[in-house]
Amino acid sequence: MDSVLLRDNPLLVPLNRDKTLYDGFITVQDRDFRLRVLLPAAGGLKGARLHCCWQLKHLLQGYEHVVKQRLQQSADLVTFVLELKTVLEVCLKSCPECRSIPPPQYYSRLISEMETLGWSRLLFIDTEFRTLRLKAEDSSGRQHVLTVKLKPKPKSTLDQLHRQFLLILESLSEFWDVLDQIDSNTWILEPEKPSRSDTMRRIAIGTNVSIKVEVDPKHPRMLPECCLLGAEHAVTPLRNKLNANMHLWNLDSGVLHNLRDVLEIEFPSPATHEKSSFSTECGICYSYRLESAVPDQVCNEPRCGQPFHQACLYEWLRALPSSRQSFYMVFGECPYCSKPITVKMAPQQC
Repeated sequence: MDSVLLRDNPLLVPLNRDKTLYDGFITVQDRDFRLRVLLPAAGGLKGARLHCCWQLKHLLQGYEHVVKQRLQQSADLVTFVLELKTVLEVCLKSCPECRSIPPPQYYSRLISEMETLGWSRLLFIDTEFRTLRLKAEDSSGRQHVLTVKLKPKPKSTLDQLHRQFLLILESLSEFWDVLDQIDSNTWILEPEKPSRSDTMRRIAIGTNVSIKVEVDPKHPRMLPECCLLGAEHAVTPLRNKLNANMHLWNLDSGVLHNLRDVLEIEFPSPATHEKSSFSTECGICYSYRLESAVPDQVCNEPRCGQPFHQACLYEWLRALPSSRQSFYMVFGECPYCSKPITVKMAPQQC
């Protein structure tokens, strides 16, 4: 038994002549775990005691009963150590974060770096001390959150990461200025609650008429990608103005000011209109918001103009025997006025 034990676990050695006390390390997935095993003088493992290092204890949480059972029932120490290694293999596979439990120096460095950065900037840290969130403020006073996934051997300090984050924020300052102007002076239909990472805005122009703009974060004052949404009789004049006046776009002005000049309109704003004026329910499901979608399909009949969710209209038309499909388009009749209406297939069904 001794030769097999020494061969498989060269770092686990007996500390007395009776070989009832073993101390050292076992190796699993290239990691060494220290343990001490006290064997009964009568032989066998019944009544044996196992002492583990703090890393091994942490890793075996939830498996203590299995280890105790195998310690008492294994035929000899060689068998027990083999089974213990098997349990550790399972632990490491089912708990990836346990594969690299940081040493005490990790926590000392973390505390030191937080003292340098300033504890006032710490918003959150998890119980494993692996993820933290830091607050940051740009030159315009906007609040941001930096999430850091900590590593045992980081290449940058927290203070360096925070400074880099501030530089990135400043590079996006003009982009957020443009969007903030749009958000505060128009009614935004989508997204419902814009975040700092959202580059798209769907802006209300009138009842069932809107424009979707995609602002480039690197060049926020350039003409954005635009898509007019609504009934064709309402959208066509706006589209013609956009194409005819595109040359008037002034890079020294903001996107909202340029859109007003190019489209020759005044956008409804919270100061002049209620949002309910533009939040018309879908004519099929009778709700405005369907998950994250709002009605964006409109009947082109001027006397109708009923809006629908794309998904609702698609399902409605697909169920009608008179409807037909060509490539990704479905052709049918408006549920309200029976005039021709078309809709693209839902993205997940294309």
